[in-house]
Amino acid sequence: MKAVLLSGGMDSVALTHWKRPVLAITIDYGQVCAAAEVEAATVVAASLSCRHEIIRVDCRALGSGDLAGATIHPLGASREWWPYRNQLLITLAAMRAVETGATELLIATVKSDSNYRDGTVDFIQAISSLLALQEGGLQVSAPAIDLTTAELVRQSQVPFELLAWAHSCHCGNLACGDCRGCYKHQLAMEALGHGYY
Repeated sequence: MKAVLLSGGMDSVALTHWKRPVLAITIDYGQVCAAAEVEAATVVAASLSCRHEIIRVDCRALGSGDLAGATIHPLGASREWWPYRNQLLITLAAMRAVETGATELLIATVKSDSNYRDGTVDFIQAISSLLALQEGGLQVSAPAIDLTTAELVRQSQVPFELLAWAHSCHCGNLACGDCRGCYKHQLAMEALGHGYY
């Protein structure tokens, strides 16, 4: 059985539409944009008749940068850097997924995420190997890791009216238009063009 980590952003919305997992897991970990992400994920999961689990764990005190509404940590490579965020989210999602009997956890890593260590093939392989050593033998996979966001959207054939729910802003529940998430969303929409597919 497949589960997906559904953040509610463009990549995870497209991946969920493409792969149609049985279970979608959304995590409110204290990020400032949590309410909009949870709303988007809820709409997407319902539209696909996908079981949807929401995990709420307040890790805001550990955050850094835009996503936490806090000062950027000196180690941060970008404004939205949050220490070990992908590792944290994968671990929390895996904890729920393995309880349901899932054997694979899909994450929506795309080509541009390779600019960060936790968006590389090496990271995905390492965390998958780590989880596979533990109870349930859960595997982690990133089916879109070689695709751009626009390529993933085209591959998934997600309808525009569903993709329109995606929330990409890192700074709040309304798009600020001035963060990396908003820029990525805008660039992807431009790459898709007016005809969309």
